[in-house]
Amino acid sequence: MGRGLSGRLICGIAMLLALLAAPARAALDEAALAGFGGDFQRRIDTIEALGVAGGDDARRVLDALESGALGVSGGRVVVVQGETVTAAANGEKLDVKPASVDLITVNNRVRRALATARAAATLTSGERGDRLAAARTLADNADESLLPVFERSLANESDDEIRGVVGRAAARVNLASKDAAKRLKAAEALGESSDPAVKNLLAALLEKRDGGWVDPSAEVRAAADMSIHAIDRRIATAESIGTLFSGLSLGSILLLAALGLAITYGVMGVINMAHGELLMVGAYATFLVQSFFRSYLPAYVDWYVAVAIPAAFLAAAFVGIVMERLVLRHLYGRPLESLLATSGLSLVLIQGARVIFGPQNVELSNPTWMSGGIELAAGVVLPWNRIVIVGFAVFVLILIWLMMQKTRLGMFVRAVTQNRAMAGCVGVPTARVDTLAFAIGSGVAGLGGLALSQIANVGPAMGTGYIVDAFMVVVLGGVGQLAGAVWAALGLGIVAKFLEGWAGAVIAKILVLVFIIVFIQKRPQGIFALKGRFADN
Repeated sequence: MGRGLSGRLICGIAMLLALLAAPARAALDEAALAGFGGDFQRRIDTIEALGVAGGDDARRVLDALESGALGVSGGRVVVVQGETVTAAANGEKLDVKPASVDLITVNNRVRRALATARAAATLTSGERGDRLAAARTLADNADESLLPVFERSLANESDDEIRGVVGRAAARVNLASKDAAKRLKAAEALGESSDPAVKNLLAALLEKRDGGWVDPSAEVRAAADMSIHAIDRRIATAESIGTLFSGLSLGSILLLAALGLAITYGVMGVINMAHGELLMVGAYATFLVQSFFRSYLPAYVDWYVAVAIPAAFLAAAFVGIVMERLVLRHLYGRPLESLLATSGLSLVLIQGARVIFGPQNVELSNPTWMSGGIELAAGVVLPWNRIVIVGFAVFVLILIWLMMQKTRLGMFVRAVTQNRAMAGCVGVPTARVDTLAFAIGSGVAGLGGLALSQIANVGPAMGTGYIVDAFMVVVLGGVGQLAGAVWAALGLGIVAKFLEGWAGAVIAKILVLVFIIVFIQKRPQGIFALKGRFADN
């Protein structure tokens, strides 16, 4: 077995030397490709050697192999293109029938070797994004044969991010070197990583086996220990940022769900148990808009969200107006009856969605520009869809604040919230304000459904899980207080996420509820109390 391994290593070195010795023109040495005519292992060695050598010619041969066009005929490696057969080394046209060419089979192992080889060939040329992707691919599959590629890249690469990835990949290889100086330098370089797998590699150097250290050098062990602590700090910081962001994301959803409720509950004092279903209306409106774009405007489907914003708002606002006109305006001042009535409306809306769209969740996908995320560390990613939702919540909040503070309708809403009777006495049309406020509150809930559709399943019962949390935000923040709703939503979201990491989701929910109960007992008006002479009446 040892002789076989040594033979393959010698063969690979010979092919690599043949590649590197080839002149810098549009041709490869025939000897460099001879391995494709040998056994399976020699083909793998040839693929790896092409990747290490790099260059346009190597990529051309690898492309031909990947497409199934590379073969062997008469001892020469050739490329079949339709009815034309050319030499793989120099592109020379050959008088060979395509049917006589023995094409090279591409199986899973060859594909894996091709992926690594193509990454190695791309690392030293191509666009920045391609080089970065290649560096990350090689970092996951780093071995000693790739050291020349890493060294060549570090010598020519000017991008700091790519140099960092390549440098850490080379350090992972050098960590197993027999040279203590190389191991020391590698251990120090790996301290800049935030990958738990790198931490495990360094931790292995600090173990004892057969009565001795895995790494005999005390300097290397000390450097490894320092790097482990640095990685731990970096991972802990990234996880904390990730948890904080998750809390902000959850708080943004709660804010969008509670903003409309804060308006309607503050103006009319109606406990609207159907508010969660207004989120569902907005989500289904988003689904319909996406379906329209897929059917009639497929080239612009990535921008369906822009059209879904007014559609979700108007659909939920229309449902809210119907609810207020037909049911709720007859129940003002009767909280128990309004609670029962809106509970019934909630069931009606859920069953209506089941009849129209079916009981199963519908398919709704993110636009491509909302896919992916920002990677802080291995396993810690800030998704773009949640980043966009946080920004969208801020945008909606600004619009609601401008409406409440800078418009005549906002002044009427604040007046009715503080003292309905006095507002009516000075000429405020309270009935119209009720309808418009309920429509706006319902429309904002529809926008919350749009945001929720980008991160959660869209189904008939999707809103039921948010109605209780929305009421908690309104009560904790203070009835009719936008500032209170903001602080309560973000605070509950962040605290809940940190508690989940410490005690689990169920215990975190219980602790949050206990906190709200105790807080309301001590401060019934919430974080921000209504201001006005008759605010407490």
